Amino acid sequence: MDFKIKIPFLTLFLFLLFSSIFPLTFSAANKPFNTDKLHRLASSAVFRVQGNVYPLGYYTVSFSIGNPPKLYDLDIDSGSDLTWVQCDAPCKGCTKPNHQLYKPSNNLVQCVDQLCAGVHLTSDHHCDTPDDQCDYEVEYADHGSSLGVLVRDYVPLQFTNGSMISPKIAFGCGYDQKFSGHTSPPSTTGVLGLGNGKTSILSQLHSLGLIRNVVGHCLSGRGGGFLFFGDDLIPSSGIVWTPMLPSSSEKHYILGPAELLFNGKSTTVKGLELIFDSGSSYTYFNSKAYRAILDLVINDIKGKQLTRATEDPSLPICWKGSKSFKSVSDVKNYFKPLALRFKKVKNLQMLIPPEGYLIVTKHGNVCLGILDGTEVGLGNLNIIGDISLQDKMVIYDNERQQIGWISSNCDRIPNIDRDFEGDAFQQPHAANLGIFDDRCPADSEL
Repeated sequence: MDFKIKIPFLTLFLFLLFSSIFPLTFSAANKPFNTDKLHRLASSAVFRVQGNVYPLGYYTVSFSIGNPPKLYDLDIDSGSDLTWVQCDAPCKGCTKPNHQLYKPSNNLVQCVDQLCAGVHLTSDHHCDTPDDQCDYEVEYADHGSSLGVLVRDYVPLQFTNGSMISPKIAFGCGYDQKFSGHTSPPSTTGVLGLGNGKTSILSQLHSLGLIRNVVGHCLSGRGGGFLFFGDDLIPSSGIVWTPMLPSSSEKHYILGPAELLFNGKSTTVKGLELIFDSGSSYTYFNSKAYRAILDLVINDIKGKQLTRATEDPSLPICWKGSKSFKSVSDVKNYFKPLALRFKKVKNLQMLIPPEGYLIVTKHGNVCLGILDGTEVGLGNLNIIGDISLQDKMVIYDNERQQIGWISSNCDRIPNIDRDFEGDAFQQPHAANLGIFDDRCPADSEL
């Protein structure tokens, strides 16, 4: 799709005024820093996550950008690599008032920049001259697109060893948002792309020597959780690892082939390639796999005092009981666990308990949180979304090209000093930067 908007001449003029590219500076005071020491200073950056699968439909972090820093709430998305914020350029389709939008200031990225080539790999945009501004367009399979321009600004980060560093990072300034689907547009300011492409914030921080090229998240089934860049929070044991498959898009985390198990037994669903995508609320399988899962579930719950609920618009397949359900705990005994068995690693499985594929709605019904991906335009893709990743620490290790997970209490953040080897987690100015300690509430206020 090709999205165009007319921008006033004055705005274009301001966009095309570039300041010279300053050397990278670090620390909150923006004093030049010896980059040779970065490997010894930085470790991991950790963020509190807010949100839930239902009823909100996404998980977010508060991310600081600029000098002085300003907080932006961003949808965490391991299914895309470009981070972008809604942009006061002016903005078409923005969901935030102007004072909450990002305002560029002579900091546009030019086409000559290497990161611009990475952006244009996945879009139809190109540059006429090296001095042009670097435009981008990113489309999402399930909820629209963002069109904008690449900018570079300070991103103040506090690391688990106490160091405060403010590298300049490139990200998108989105001035034209389009939304699709049946749900309302999210109220977030933008998207934090966690994919493995060269334009991701993760890749940029790694190229500066600040972190290992590792990102992880722990999404609580009760809402909230945490996200981290780097490897300090990875437990020394208990994680199961499986290799990533090559991705032609250079941004997706793909595993497989995998076989679906139902109640510990083999099924006809085999050879699945799976995308781990924290930007997707629900889990999607291709039509053949989805129908097989649906048949298994329906046949298994026959005679269990559940009847189809057709009046609940929340999800396509719902059931009701003799009285309203208040949580999945009320109904999980009616359903069997699923699991994914990965062929490349002997005896490796990812368990998906009933809590990992069921939703209890505001109507008191229980609904299947696995959807037909082919029906919504995903083709043959199989996406493991937030619902099935809850209450697991999931680690994407781009250096070793592997993904690991371990069951975890995502309501509390591991204490670096107590649980792992390393310095105590310090957090000066944490209230301003959206960084947190291990006093994460058990339930999100959202």
